Amino acid sequence: MADATRIRRSAAVLTTAVALIAGFEGRSLVAYLDPVAIPTICDGYTLGVQLGDVATAQECDAKTAQEAAKSLAVVDHSIDYRLPDPVRVSLTSFVYNVGAGAYLGSTLLKKLRAHDIAAACRQLPRWVYAEGRKLKGLVNRRNAEMQLCLSGLN
Repeated sequence: MADATRIRRSAAVLTTAVALIAGFEGRSLVAYLDPVAIPTICDGYTLGVQLGDVATAQECDAKTAQEAAKSLAVVDHSIDYRLPDPVRVSLTSFVYNVGAGAYLGSTLLKKLRAHDIAAACRQLPRWVYAEGRKLKGLVNRRNAEMQLCLSGLN
């Protein structure tokens, strides 16, 4: 029973995270250069993307779900206790956007590992720069992620 509940909760977290990610990433079925000139397609997918690539909506759905699942796994395996689901959703979105390496080396994770979830959530607004430029889209995303993250603590 515990495993079935855990699986249902993770599926719900993943569904919510995909919706959050898609809302901030925006979808393009044709590859484009993101604000820091990285070829990107679908909902912020960059792995192996080249300008001129095209994708179907179904391919984008699959890529986003797959990458979000990887991001959730990074979050869940990075600490030794269970986070509230809203925190898991917000951090899944964060990892999807910044990458596992940046997250794993972050002060945010150090605070999580010290069991200071509120302080970890408050680290999110620091991640609003891309190649030294503050991006309004990242400011909006991090504020939403932080609010969701903190909402899991009530």
